[in-house]
Amino acid sequence: MAYQLIYTKSASKDIQKLDSVAKRKIKRKIETYAQKPLAYAKKLSHSQLGDYRWRIGNYRTVFDIEGKKIIILRVGHRKEIYRR
Repeated sequence: MAYQLIYTKSASKDIQKLDSVAKRKIKRKIETYAQKPLAYAKKLSHSQLGDYRWRIGNYRTVFDIEGKKIIILRVGHRKEIYRR
């Protein structure tokens, strides 16, 4: 089942702030995880930020799934991502 990745403006800004090594790593993992998103995802207990998250090293990607679309809401370091 092929999912379409959609990045919000805030997710794009979050990614632009990262260094090039982290960007490459996150991009590769998101593309891998998008093949079977729920197999790698954890459900968030408080869904005000989003419904699911992926762990990518010290970074977290918060996203929602709507049909065959994965909407990337935020990307950030694990210490900062939940404080927003």
